[in-house]
Amino acid sequence: MEVILTQDIEGLGYKNDMISVKSGYGRNYLIPKGFAIVANTSNRKMIEENVRQAAHKAEKLKNDAEGVAEEIGDLVLEIGAKVGESGKIFGAITTLQISDALREKGFEIDRKKINFNSKVKEVGEYAVTINLHKEVKKEIPFKVVAE
Repeated sequence: MEVILTQDIEGLGYKNDMISVKSGYGRNYLIPKGFAIVANTSNRKMIEENVRQAAHKAEKLKNDAEGVAEEIGDLVLEIGAKVGESGKIFGAITTLQISDALREKGFEIDRKKINFNSKVKEVGEYAVTINLHKEVKKEIPFKVVAE
């Protein structure tokens, strides 16, 4: 079944992408939840027109995302955590903590756009990937230190 996504869905595609999914997934989940519409002729024409009109706006968004990536540059974050004697962290480092640390440095990044590259279990150096745009991703190193 061919559908057109109405919003970005991680692992599936981006808004206005035409994708092929199994019929049950499309009919029972994507379409009723409003995540997609059926890719018939009229909907395809409508989406093509919307994409054509929004092309310059999308280019501006991409340029803004590249600008933010350049501003972040070689920034290294420090995240404080409660640590046991063995160096293991009590609890976990979350995307919310990374987002707050970025906010303190002057960058408003939504926590949903942050992905960990590895599990954070101990004090040390790690990295996260920030999805600023579907074509612009920035990797930021961070250190977990004992509070």
